[in-house]
Amino acid sequence: MCLRMMEMSAAGQGSWWKRSILPVLSAGLFFSSAAPARAAGTVQRVEKQFNVTGRPVVVIHNVANGRIEVKSWKNAQVDVVGTQSSNKIGFEIEQVGDRIDVTAIVLEPTAQPLELEADLQLTVPEETELQLKTETGLIYVEQVVGDMKLESYAGDVHLKEVSGYIIVKTTSGSLVCTQCAGKLDFSSIGGNAQILQPQLNNVNLMTTTGNVLFDGDFVRTGLYSMKSGKGLVEVRFSSTDSFDLKAQTATGVVDNQAVAFLKPDSHGVKHIASKWTHGLFGTVGQGLAKVELSSYSGTIRIMKRD
Repeated sequence: MCLRMMEMSAAGQGSWWKRSILPVLSAGLFFSSAAPARAAGTVQRVEKQFNVTGRPVVVIHNVANGRIEVKSWKNAQVDVVGTQSSNKIGFEIEQVGDRIDVTAIVLEPTAQPLELEADLQLTVPEETELQLKTETGLIYVEQVVGDMKLESYAGDVHLKEVSGYIIVKTTSGSLVCTQCAGKLDFSSIGGNAQILQPQLNNVNLMTTTGNVLFDGDFVRTGLYSMKSGKGLVEVRFSSTDSFDLKAQTATGVVDNQAVAFLKPDSHGVKHIASKWTHGLFGTVGQGLAKVELSSYSGTIRIMKRD
């Protein structure tokens, strides 16, 4: 076994560096076969770097409880750092051309939740496409330009200064998107969505029981749809915005705190609201963007930002 490990170490610049299964290869790298396994809570770390050309694609699937963090730099290189709480979980890392695949895998099905904690920290080129999937940990992406699909069961998703076609899907996790640009599509059962200082020209937010907050400017000719079954849908706009508004709720409340700015629909569109107990239609400015808000039993609130 020792001779085999020496051969693998000597060939570290070959295929071995492209595909690694951790943690620490069943405790054989630093321990004899008779040594006890590492106890849960002992942090183990791996780092890999991959040279890329053009716009790389990074695919991450984290089956563990842990955080995925992605930030950018100007290097044509993807840097992957993984840490884990025990040797009952490991990382499988592979490069195929300009695609980097990273997967956290459970090595012992009987492992306890505290033994299945794994975090991933990546640094990628500024223009990178992402496909990230996790169970309970936070997904954090900052200053990355490229299409991305982010999925989480119970973990939250935080985005800052990202741009592209952004798809976010959660079961109970919430989204905070700060200074995002491009197109955003968010769907969740119980998660909230906060869109802060956006430059998005196309937004589709839908949650069953969570709340929705849009606090920022509407891009002219932009399309915005925000829906919640039971939660609060709140829009805060500025006096320089220009959009047509349609807000409808079945059994909830429409709270219009912008009466002075919301004028009757200037485009002469006939609205039929017979299916809805409460409806509000109007125009801010010239009505260049289109904003549709809806809720079944929640509250819809429209207000001007100070």
